[in-house]
Amino acid sequence: MDSESLLLSLELASGSGQGLSPDRRASLLTSLTLVKRDYRYSRVLFWGRILGLVADYYIAQGLSEDQLAPRKTLYRQGHERRRSKARVPGERGPVAARWTPDIPKTAVSRRVRSLGGLNCMEWSLLPPATEEMAVETSVVKGRFMGDPSHEYEHTELQKMKEGEKVFEEEVVVQIKEENRLVSVIDQIDKAVAVIPRGALFKTPFGPIHVNRTFEGLSLSEAKKLSSYFHFREPVELKNKTLLEKADLDPSLDFMDSLEHDIPKATLQGGYCYHPHFTAKEMLLWGCRLPGCKVRPESQGRVPRDASTGWEDWNLTVVFCPGSWSIQMERGNALVVLRSLLWPGLTFFHAPRTKNYGYIYMGTGEKNIDLPFML
Repeated sequence: MDSESLLLSLELASGSGQGLSPDRRASLLTSLTLVKRDYRYSRVLFWGRILGLVADYYIAQGLSEDQLAPRKTLYRQGHERRRSKARVPGERGPVAARWTPDIPKTAVSRRVRSLGGLNCMEWSLLPPATEEMAVETSVVKGRFMGDPSHEYEHTELQKMKEGEKVFEEEVVVQIKEENRLVSVIDQIDKAVAVIPRGALFKTPFGPIHVNRTFEGLSLSEAKKLSSYFHFREPVELKNKTLLEKADLDPSLDFMDSLEHDIPKATLQGGYCYHPHFTAKEMLLWGCRLPGCKVRPESQGRVPRDASTGWEDWNLTVVFCPGSWSIQMERGNALVVLRSLLWPGLTFFHAPRTKNYGYIYMGTGEKNIDLPFML
């Protein structure tokens, strides 16, 4: 979301349940303005917050005049997790202090407490993401700690050669959390960063600029995934044939559409067939994805199982989002897209207005079980 409309954007994206305190909003608004001035960026986006066990990461991105040029990513550590006071079971007397979350107060927490300026006023520049960095950090699982100097230990087998003998030996590899932070931000940007169609335009000379005449999508267009693009360099568009590109506007349709994202919703003749759930279970529980609604088509049919009174109904799909969930909020005055692949990514757009943006507030973990939830 654009830093110039930060307060309004945070209000529009607050329907997901994640927000910022008033003092944090004020400090972010001031600090991002200084970042834009000092680094001489054309635009500054507040990317979001990655939740850590000890502290959180606040992320911002700087854009140049060319909107699809490589972005500069900055981060700032938030406040350390506070200790909550709760009565320990089995203990008597005064309330005992417990560390929340349930991890020991190690040197990690001491280093975080020793860092100055935990008020979102000072930002540090992250290095650009590389393929080697993505491969290196792909073995790390679980939550972030919240300390960029923290090192994960990973044991892997490496082939060693001693003379003519070749054998495998266990080697402990140290992986810095800062590298993992860079890799996760890059993955989220490439997978689920969203922008509405028409918000950017491509000039005949190649650079991508902000469309100052963009007045928002219509209500009917805002409900379609085809009206939203990935905010990155196109990948799938290059593989399309000339016949598929015939109806595209080169100045507007130069990015990949969300409607082609995998996994997709499966429609078979207008009916939804689920291989793992019976019709009764789907009627009682509905689709396992948010935003999917089903209804039985049982008129004029006789139940096959007389003991239960249930039959193998076909279920008509009203809307099944695939890897995206679309909801209309505030009386159709706001469209909200939520990623099911990266839980925590929320995109919002008020139809017929220029208000749009996306924000990520999550743990930085990918939902690898999504194909099994369809």
